[in-house]
Amino acid sequence: MRRLEGVGGSTGGAFPDAFSEVSEAVEAGAGLPEVARATSRALDASVVIIDSSSSVLAVACASPADERAVIAGAEGSERLDLRVADARVGEIRYRTRSTPPPPALLRMVTTLIALEVERSVRPERASEAAVGSFLGDLLDRRVTDRENIVARGKELGADLSDGGSAVVVRARPGQPEEGDWRARVLAAAERGARAVERSALVAVVDVGAWHARRPAAGAATHRLGRQDGELVILVPGADVGLGRRVMEAVGRELEAALVGYAIAVARSRPAADPVDLHRAGAEALLTVNVAEAGSDSLLAFEEIGSYRLLLPALSEDPAELERFFEETLAPLVAYDDQYETQLVHTLESFLDEDGSVAKTAGRLFTHRHTVRYRLERIRELTGLDVSSSDGRERLGLGLKAMRVLGVIAPRGPATERGAEAGRVPKDEKDR
Repeated sequence: MRRLEGVGGSTGGAFPDAFSEVSEAVEAGAGLPEVARATSRALDASVVIIDSSSSVLAVACASPADERAVIAGAEGSERLDLRVADARVGEIRYRTRSTPPPPALLRMVTTLIALEVERSVRPERASEAAVGSFLGDLLDRRVTDRENIVARGKELGADLSDGGSAVVVRARPGQPEEGDWRARVLAAAERGARAVERSALVAVVDVGAWHARRPAAGAATHRLGRQDGELVILVPGADVGLGRRVMEAVGRELEAALVGYAIAVARSRPAADPVDLHRAGAEALLTVNVAEAGSDSLLAFEEIGSYRLLLPALSEDPAELERFFEETLAPLVAYDDQYETQLVHTLESFLDEDGSVAKTAGRLFTHRHTVRYRLERIRELTGLDVSSSDGRERLGLGLKAMRVLGVIAPRGPATERGAEAGRVPKDEKDR
């Protein structure tokens, strides 16, 4: 066993700084030795990490004698079980050098260490590349034989004999980020998924059929999704509750770890037969497109209403869906992108308000004349008149096609979440 150097001493920082150091070591994939060193600094303690078979995995102690004392449970030493869900994966033994660490910090740190231990010691865990390859083959229907699907799943530690559900994750930073932020997104999503279901398969997948569609005008770029691949989580089993819990756990983990990111997490219905898992992937993709367009952080396929009718078009003939988008909404998206206008947002609001100019103006906090001008501009660009039932119907379907295709219409700062459409409330002192 190798003793780790460069440990000891107090963090000298506040609770968030102490936790952050351990979290960053886990997210960076630095391995258990570095995680042990970070934990030692965070707790100001000598630390030993042991797996469930009592094998020592990593040590961060001041000296060999200190190491032996902690392992032996000498006076002042403490031990805590490391658990992932209901399974015990090991324990951490530690001896503080000064004041005992806060219980909340201990709980948070041991949770992170447990996930890292589970990832490190499980021999059947395949590499991300192997998981990504399997998920890509599965969702692109390059593997369709039931026995083959189940066998490959078992090789990766997942029992897919009862099918499963798919979760697709998209995240993008609100401002330019240094370093590999995509790796942080993947690590956070993986932590959230495996906290609920240890055998969930998580990888960034380059799915050819999904990426056959070109990003249309105004499509969001610089995000984890589409040109970077899709972050896919395959949850084994036909339990709809399990898929929901995984989605919710991933959402919580991402929001906690990625402050200021736009996040969309979507799940499919469970597919009871492994040969239908490609359908689950298509449902999750359609749902995440709708979620992202509507600024929903969590969305299930069952919640997307009439968008479900467009699933066959997205799965079997996305080119036809995109042609319809090009004939209806694409000119508005391109115009908004070029001139920083809000024609698409005005159209959405107008249709949501059942064609009422007055209600649309109130919703957008603008004048009715401005709304009428924008509606006339929409007619000129698309050739479709919102005053006619046919025009409204085609434009409404164009909006749905835009969202299903994952096109994010350009919007100004006033329409961003939390901006109250540009209306800034006065402070109490200004009232």
